[in-house]
Amino acid sequence: MSDVVTFVHLTDLHMGEPGVPDDHLYADTTSNLRAILADVKRMDPPPAFIVASGDLTNRGDVPSYRHLQSVLAEANLDMPILFALGNHDKREGFYEAVLGRTEDNTTPYDHDAVIDGVHVIVMDSSVPGKVGGGFEAGQLDWLADRLEDHAEMPKLLVMHHAPALDEENTEMEWESLTIADTLALRDLLDDYDVVGILSGHIHFDRVSNWYGIPLVVGIGQHAGTDVLAMPRELRMVSAASFAVGTLRPSGLTISFVPQPATRQELHVIDMEQMRKFLAAAE
Repeated sequence: MSDVVTFVHLTDLHMGEPGVPDDHLYADTTSNLRAILADVKRMDPPPAFIVASGDLTNRGDVPSYRHLQSVLAEANLDMPILFALGNHDKREGFYEAVLGRTEDNTTPYDHDAVIDGVHVIVMDSSVPGKVGGGFEAGQLDWLADRLEDHAEMPKLLVMHHAPALDEENTEMEWESLTIADTLALRDLLDDYDVVGILSGHIHFDRVSNWYGIPLVVGIGQHAGTDVLAMPRELRMVSAASFAVGTLRPSGLTISFVPQPATRQELHVIDMEQMRKFLAAAE
């Protein structure tokens, strides 16, 4: 690894198709992304890479992914961008629009890359039809093989759903990986130099020490969760941010870059409503 590697963490882009109404899109995510990319463009020196940890679009349709690609292209950023998929994404739409792939397009989008001596491993934690995350059969085996690759390099994991922090509370699995997959992941990572896990999904900036691994979650660019209103209600307010990661021999530093925000209330879901919604989706 280079002495210092800088990267950008985006999450929850929630891009929509221009001109198509969407009652579940609460912000001008196109403008938010353009503003964030303009900030990234100003970074000197530029970051080595960008990761976008899921919910790339709001509906998972092909036109929305193509719109995302056009906004990224107009920013003219000369660096790799690694995508993860979240619960709002749809594999078929992503594969067709972004990768030009129309066959075998329901399999998880797991991939990895070595950039400036950092082994970035991206996993698809989306579960079709579910809000919470998990892994399909074979994904953890794939991760085990990747962890053995480039064994001397630090590993940076990217997945939309963070591991569960409370392993006794199954009622909160909607906001994380399943507890079973959390425990399996914990055991799998134990012997490796994992310098951080980058996630999204819950729409607020949060850093945890998860069994010695920095676990970083970002607000994203759609809306922010009012942490003070939890757990009685899920109150979404106007807010957006991204994060700059700096990896040194001493470890990972994360600096959040908030965007101008009014904190205006955008949407409120009572937690009892949330429980009924999740039960209906089972």
